[in-house]
Amino acid sequence: MKGPINLNADLGESFGAWSMGEDAAMLEVVNSANVACGFHAGDPLVMSRTVATAKRNGVSVGAHPGFPDLQGFGRRRMDIPADELAAMLIYQIGALVGVARAEGHAVTHVKPHGALNNMACVDAALAATVAGAVHRLDPGLILLAPALSKLAEAGRAAGLRVVEEIFADRAYQPDGSLVPRSRPGAMIHGPEACLRHVMTMLEAGALIAVDGTRLPVRAQSICVHGDDAEAVATARALRDGLRRAGYELAAIPALSGARP
Repeated sequence: MKGPINLNADLGESFGAWSMGEDAAMLEVVNSANVACGFHAGDPLVMSRTVATAKRNGVSVGAHPGFPDLQGFGRRRMDIPADELAAMLIYQIGALVGVARAEGHAVTHVKPHGALNNMACVDAALAATVAGAVHRLDPGLILLAPALSKLAEAGRAAGLRVVEEIFADRAYQPDGSLVPRSRPGAMIHGPEACLRHVMTMLEAGALIAVDGTRLPVRAQSICVHGDDAEAVATARALRDGLRRAGYELAAIPALSGARP
């Protein structure tokens, strides 16, 4: 065996009568779920149902807080003062902690969503605000952050356990950041293409950018975006491919390398 690795997905992103993704099917495949907390998507009932389903499937749960941007699905940049943003993060994470407790489950990690996550990856001050808010609420929470990002660095500096993730369905730029969704080739489509993308990076021990640049990294988790039409099929292909390659799939809290 090659050791443990995690497969995660962003879930619980339906809202009221509006449905997104195939969460029930996805929760039969992934090891960890990042659950929307109501600001960019999700609502109390969706949160409760997602956590309950995750618990039944033995899936660990993390908070997926974002900017207050339901109309833009949290993918639009926002300029929010640090103290206000920290309070928003604590509010969202705390809401999911309460929901999970009521369902007899626990929140074990935090992964920022969308534009907040992308901005914190390159902005050290913003990353420090995010990591600081998580630590203030519960220093035992794990920070799930993109590999080689300022957010991962800030998490370690704050004393949090950090797990670094790579994306199965997104292309990378030479600096290690994601290709913006507005550009051609930003998304990788199809289960087999996503599996090749992931396995190539794992075998190389590096992020591989669109121009061939290789940035050494030790990836511990792989993300599949739950809102993609092929998300469940992609997750299944990744799960099966990783097992064939000798990896042991594990929930985020079980990763031995999740240390500062």
